[in-house]
Amino acid sequence: MPTNTIAAFGWEHCAQLSNAHAELLVTLDVGPRILSYKTPGGRNVLNALPESLGTSGESEFVVRGGHRLWVSPEDARSYAPDNGPVKFEQKESGSIFVENAPAAPWQVRKAMTISLSPGSSAVRIEHRLTNEGAEPITVSAWALTVMAPGGLEVIPQPPLGEHGKGAPGREFLPTRVIVPWSFTDLSDERWKIGRRFITLRAEPGRPATKLGLLHSEGWAGYILPGALFIKTFVSVPDALYPDFGCNFETFTKDTFLEMETLSPLRRLEPGQSVDHVENWHLFDGVTPPDSLEESVLEEWFVPFLAKIGL
Repeated sequence: MPTNTIAAFGWEHCAQLSNAHAELLVTLDVGPRILSYKTPGGRNVLNALPESLGTSGESEFVVRGGHRLWVSPEDARSYAPDNGPVKFEQKESGSIFVENAPAAPWQVRKAMTISLSPGSSAVRIEHRLTNEGAEPITVSAWALTVMAPGGLEVIPQPPLGEHGKGAPGREFLPTRVIVPWSFTDLSDERWKIGRRFITLRAEPGRPATKLGLLHSEGWAGYILPGALFIKTFVSVPDALYPDFGCNFETFTKDTFLEMETLSPLRRLEPGQSVDHVENWHLFDGVTPPDSLEESVLEEWFVPFLAKIGL
């Protein structure tokens, strides 16, 4: 194996990407799967689930935590096992490429190209699904990040408008899509749906809840004691997305919380691919906001968003 691989999380081979600002670990023995993202000396903001680390070869899908690539809409294809070694290549640019073999009977190949900016904590993750089967399929690339316990997820909402004063020709049309799953109780106190933000906490022993959004703001954050994680992504206007039109979804159960982004649905002929890009940013030494009042939270995010060009 290349010299920049180390043993970690119970596996012998994990690729390490690092600079003065951040470090990522990507297991090569299963996946593709990113298991750690942290600043030097900081905490891992991803949740690698201890009970499912260090093993391989299982016949069924294993959650494991971290960041993974799935197939949407959610069905049996989504749960194709990714429990074997991945193809690994280190690019001249310093980025790494990881890819797994397509699983029968669905024959969808999954790949990630992961790049760490030389001068910051910024990470670019290019996700790709390729149809290696004999028939066309219609799928979306679905990127899911399991976050470390104990944080607050913050999802911005678009600014409110006024009745009858929308864009010309769309004065009376809706501008937001919010999709609850059948098990989602909107009176659940883990949710706070406000004027400017939707927030969500994971709480031990609590049941599953999930919302999807057609999310035009292009970012979501996760505040932990001492750290802030932000992921950004592109919303494609007028594209057809899965799950009644969702390009962002979030799920929690017990201490498990996922931040999920999705590409538009695409019909793939044999050999064709669909791509989806996320960008990550990590800040350490962060003092959480004094209050979760929306005006305080909005002002608190301003300098961090400015640093990443939003």
